[in-house]
Amino acid sequence: MVKATTDKKLTLTEFLQLSTQDVNYEFVDGYAVPKVSPKYFHSALQKTLLILLSIWCKGKGRVVPEWAIILRRKGKDWCPVPDLTYISYQLLPKTWQYNEACPVPPELVIEIISPGQTMEEFIDKAKDYFAAGVARVWVIEPEARSIRVFFSAVQSRVYTDDILMIDSLLPGFELTVRQLFVEAELI
Repeated sequence: MVKATTDKKLTLTEFLQLSTQDVNYEFVDGYAVPKVSPKYFHSALQKTLLILLSIWCKGKGRVVPEWAIILRRKGKDWCPVPDLTYISYQLLPKTWQYNEACPVPPELVIEIISPGQTMEEFIDKAKDYFAAGVARVWVIEPEARSIRVFFSAVQSRVYTDDILMIDSLLPGFELTVRQLFVEAELI
């Protein structure tokens, strides 16, 4: 096993062999970059969305928390670890059963902003996700009680309160921000 590091340049193969134990890392520009440690709001929202999306996607695909995705960013290997990932069985068949990073760009990645992080960081990251082939990006801002849905690298919409989120990418899935925060017991 390769020991986790943030100061030594790695190859994608070395990164994927890291022994990370209690810290999650993303692979960015050749380095293992630690993710911000989630706090309560983050964890409660992640759990609630995992449950809601898992119920919706039964038989359609898989929704997974903290799953590394092998992508390309600015011509280099990139391996982000979104808070949640949805990928249909059309893109990654149900028969794919390997204990490894997601090998193809998923339809949806969800990122939850933690204290100390900014929406600007996630706007840039959303652009990178789209350039790598991800179809949709959600960025949840717990403090603002909002979800910004990126439909492309340049088009997004902010949802708050009781505005119903409906998306052709997730047919039949409906959610409001208020519903999410109530289900997560945050309001």
